[in-house]
Amino acid sequence: MIDESQLASLHTQVLALTFGLALLLGAVIQRSHFCIMGAVSDAVLTRDWSRARLWALAAALAMLGFGLLAQAGWVRAEQTAYGGVRLLWASNLLGGVLFGVGMVLASGCGAKTLVRLGGGNLKSLVVLLVMGLSGFMTMRGLTAVWRDATVDKLVLQLPASQDLPSLLSLPPLAVAAVVALPLLVFALRGANRALWLGGLGVGVLATLLWALTSRFAFVSEHPVTLEPFFAATTNNRPESFSFVGPTAGLLDWLIYFSDSNKRLSVGVVSVLGVIAGGAAAALAAREFRWEGFRQTDDLVNHLVGALLMGIGGVMAVGCTFGQGITGLSTLSLGSLLAVGGIVGGAVLGVRWQLWRAERG
Repeated sequence: MIDESQLASLHTQVLALTFGLALLLGAVIQRSHFCIMGAVSDAVLTRDWSRARLWALAAALAMLGFGLLAQAGWVRAEQTAYGGVRLLWASNLLGGVLFGVGMVLASGCGAKTLVRLGGGNLKSLVVLLVMGLSGFMTMRGLTAVWRDATVDKLVLQLPASQDLPSLLSLPPLAVAAVVALPLLVFALRGANRALWLGGLGVGVLATLLWALTSRFAFVSEHPVTLEPFFAATTNNRPESFSFVGPTAGLLDWLIYFSDSNKRLSVGVVSVLGVIAGGAAAALAAREFRWEGFRQTDDLVNHLVGALLMGIGGVMAVGCTFGQGITGLSTLSLGSLLAVGGIVGGAVLGVRWQLWRAERG
């Protein structure tokens, strides 16, 4: 058993390593133009599937990575926010739809917002603040009460944890391989430099953060509680990249900074790291430039979009990254529903914007 000073040191090490991984992720997203909203928009408007292939490769590699970690006994899906026997199907689905519509109005998902902010886009700063505020409200405030009294009441109790390996009683890596194979075939049909940089980079980095929080951060006995403990994690369980809840956590940490109980977590540090990575890549490529709103209509769209992203991201237990990469890697039914809702909402958002453009 470790003592409290060793635990504090481990906490710092986990946060430092998380920041490094997030820094790389921000740079990868900036250079490869990885964007799940962009993937949906390209497919709907121009039938261009290039960015969808990036997403498919990243998701497939994250599935295989998580399956390998689970097969080795480092992590179990039921330990994460995406497992468990309670399937919040309505929250996952409706939250996904709200987030999907919102990210189209706000010109990008949570991860893309952070990268654009690093590149000097002040519109993304507005989105970040509003998304964080509405996310915090949906976690603990006004919309949290509404969420708890409505969609969260619609629960399906499953006989086992909602991840496919547990439900099918099959080895995690085997199930991951079966699900990932068609995604890999689809992705590699259009292989190019951006695909390898974006898809490979995102998938590997998501897996590395799973490994960091599930293995390196694990303490078998907390020096005070004597319970198993995952150092520096948000809710004392393994996690990987997600950006709506952590953005709310960042605002909470900034507002209550003087409260000694408020400590930096993996989620909050990953938000800061992605912004820094996006800034570093933009500066290195000489693409950093300030950008703001020029029309009131654009501001309104971004405000409404950010509001929907915060509410929907918390309801769905993740954003395009938190569910579309991290959640999918666990092969959770809730994640599949959330991603379906996000894609459906994004298609609705793109169609609505196209309709408005045609009328205008």
